[in-house]
Amino acid sequence: MAATVADVMSRDPIAVNPHTPLKEAIKLLAEHRISGMPVIDDGGQLVGVISETDLMWQEAGMEVPPFIAILDSVIYLKNPLQFERELHKAIGQTVGDVMTQPATTTRPDVSLHDATKHLLDGGFHRLPVVDGAGAVVGILTRGDIVRAMAAGLE
Repeated sequence: MAATVADVMSRDPIAVNPHTPLKEAIKLLAEHRISGMPVIDDGGQLVGVISETDLMWQEAGMEVPPFIAILDSVIYLKNPLQFERELHKAIGQTVGDVMTQPATTTRPDVSLHDATKHLLDGGFHRLPVVDGAGAVVGILTRGDIVRAMAAGLE
């Protein structure tokens, strides 16, 4: 029988809510040596994911996109909406300000093969695992998959 996400996922993942201060989220990531975690609302529903990538804007800052001014018009040479998202992440103070949303998820009964393909195809490092009601029951990371391979569960 093929392995499923439930067979290898990390159960009861550390999670934060959108109101969690960024400093607290950064501390949790560092203390637990994890690269990301689910963000859940007060009702326990998944609303996003926060990762190291989301936090990098705090340190790196951002640059104003190149533009051309013609008469009274401004023509941006890059997508101004991208600039707005980057600015929001660079100055954000809470998890909700910088998290990635919506989160891409998987279910516990999905085959490990399919979930692995989904991680690879999407360029994701982790997938929150949700039940039928949308509650987070685990998280599947690339590390979980490699450990399953090492244990011969793949």
